[in-house]
Amino acid sequence: MSEAESLDRIDPSKFLGGIIGSSVKVKLHNGVEYQGDLQTIDGYMNVALENGKEVIDNKVTKHYGDVFLRGNNVLYISEN
Repeated sequence: MSEAESLDRIDPSKFLGGIIGSSVKVKLHNGVEYQGDLQTIDGYMNVALENGKEVIDNKVTKHYGDVFLRGNNVLYISEN
């Protein structure tokens, strides 16, 4: 396997473990987005954010200290 092929096959759990403490965006199935610092994530995709904010239609609607999101609502997580 070439180096380029191995870069395409990143284990999602390694990626998520590697961004703990980083600023992330979490989009839910209902379209609401949360942004904050990723504190923890488990095997069910339950997410805890610190310094979280709720974003709807690209506008910050609420600020939270801590945000806990249930994994079955999570559509995707991306690093900011």
